[in-house]
Amino acid sequence: MEIVIPGATNIGLFIGAALALLLVPGPAVLYIVARSAAQGRMAGFVSDLGIHSATLVHVLAAALGLSALLASSALAFSIVKYAGAAYLIWLGFKKVFGRAEEVDADGKLPRHSYARLFRDGFIVNLLNPKTALFFLAFLPQWIDAAKGGVPSQIAFLGLLFAGMGLFSDATYALLAGTAGSWMKRRRGFLKAERYVTGGVFIGLGLTAAIAGNGRK
Repeated sequence: MEIVIPGATNIGLFIGAALALLLVPGPAVLYIVARSAAQGRMAGFVSDLGIHSATLVHVLAAALGLSALLASSALAFSIVKYAGAAYLIWLGFKKVFGRAEEVDADGKLPRHSYARLFRDGFIVNLLNPKTALFFLAFLPQWIDAAKGGVPSQIAFLGLLFAGMGLFSDATYALLAGTAGSWMKRRRGFLKAERYVTGGVFIGLGLTAAIAGNGRK
């Protein structure tokens, strides 16, 4: 199989977009924070490892599925790209205008073994259809189909995203030992996260749709 990576410009844009997503606390971060606050930082690290191990499975599925789609029809691939941009925008509006997530009053979670924490994190992310849809929507925006080697381009970006996510979420796990309980119990924090995350998704969707006009 031909090994091709996206151009430097696409990689730079992808890193910027990925950082914008990863630095804004989302459901995975809040899950890791809760585990770390309940059982210590190591529990957060193990949960983080489980979550992003499942991310690799989604990346592989996206690489195989999108590559097959491009092989069958370049037009279909373009349709998926624009549908993905629309999906990102929809996620943003849903985040902003949807119902706020509720948090338990005491914020406590049962203690589990590290093996259980890894398994839970892996299964939760693996069986989440929104994660699969997200990768199908997000990764195609930064692929240069004209260069060929679409599977390797998707795999490269997916591994880059997973590595960045593993590191950024580990940082949250590190901080959550002292700040996790405070973050979970502050409605102001959760409200701000809701609007910032929604704005990031909408901005990424609009950017992808506009930039897509100039990419062949």
